Amino acid sequence: MGQGLLSDFRVLDLTDEKGFLCGKILADLGADTIKIELPGGSPSRNIGPFHHDIPDPEKSLYWFCYNNNKRGITLNIEALDGKEIFKRLVEDSDFVIESYTPGYLDEIGLGYGELSAINPGIILTSITPFGQTGPYKNYKAPDIVTMAMSGVLYQTGDPSGPPVNISLPQSYLHGGADAAVGSLIAYYFREMTGVGQHVDVSLQQSTALYLANTIPFWELEGKILTRSGPYRQGLSPGAVQRQIWLCKDGYIFFVMLGGATGAKTCRELVRWMDSEGMANEHLKGIEWENWDMADRTQQEIDEISAPVEKFFLAHTKMELWEGAVERRMSVCPFYDPEDLLKDPQLQERNFWIEIDHPELGARLTYPRGFAKASEKNSPSFFRAPLIGEHNVEVYGELGFTLQEMALLKEGGII
Repeated sequence: MGQGLLSDFRVLDLTDEKGFLCGKILADLGADTIKIELPGGSPSRNIGPFHHDIPDPEKSLYWFCYNNNKRGITLNIEALDGKEIFKRLVEDSDFVIESYTPGYLDEIGLGYGELSAINPGIILTSITPFGQTGPYKNYKAPDIVTMAMSGVLYQTGDPSGPPVNISLPQSYLHGGADAAVGSLIAYYFREMTGVGQHVDVSLQQSTALYLANTIPFWELEGKILTRSGPYRQGLSPGAVQRQIWLCKDGYIFFVMLGGATGAKTCRELVRWMDSEGMANEHLKGIEWENWDMADRTQQEIDEISAPVEKFFLAHTKMELWEGAVERRMSVCPFYDPEDLLKDPQLQERNFWIEIDHPELGARLTYPRGFAKASEKNSPSFFRAPLIGEHNVEVYGELGFTLQEMALLKEGGII
């Protein structure tokens, strides 16, 4: 499995898409993460897009993305024999992560009480839409519901239109990352006490924390931040300011601020515009050190923004990025996937890796782990498992013979 920060640990991953990222983070850090699916495969394998747009449970790019670096087995944990096999796996594992409805594992005799009796150090991490307690605990909710009930959709989109959800399921990612962090904090506690614990992650809560910036606006100004599209609100009463700008081949991020925070950037931008004959007299006459956004009207902001908008439209995002770096200005390009692949910083850090998919006759590009460490920094990277790909390997580690595995498969256990 290679040597990563968590190479000495084993994770049993029972999650669907709500918890995939938790297992992936632990796997990317080197943990032996075993993805457990129902016999026949997880329904999540039917989430697109698919390789070459061919719908197939073995060709889901979504599955590839969130389940690489995991071994995969099939197991029916509701069946009596399957339950006993799972308990044997728990004996030598450190983490169990799951995303079932609260109480389900207790109902089938695999709740935290039963698992901790088998292995007192086991850490059970549960990832659900609303957590293990409260009036909503049994509610089912896809990403758009938890995004809405966390308050994020209230702020996402154009003010003249309805809320707009982000394309990929963000609440699953917030919750999955929090679950990985919570699991490792529980491990630290186990190192001090020898006792595991049950970690309870609510997707609603994890996503609601994303809105922490809204609290100061209410506490200090009594203002509720709403949808503002490409604009930024709250800096000036009754006015908004563009922060996402269209350029020749995409978008850039730029916020016009005066005073100590933004005077240098704005001054250098006007000089750059003037060198190309695109700065008017009004822009050139502004004393940016004394320009206070809090005192500006919408008319003033629009008057300043118009020539800046034309300037950005005359350049590509990389021209603006390189020019900003040269002038030590604060401007950021919006990268698309192709830009990411070509980014010299990511290339220098060997962020991308080619992984073989022999069953597809292809090599696909993946991001490596998110963190580098000075020691134990070479975990293996491999593609997501096929359905039951590691059954023989994992069940062999438990001592099952091929004949016994064949009987278990015939009985619908594996």
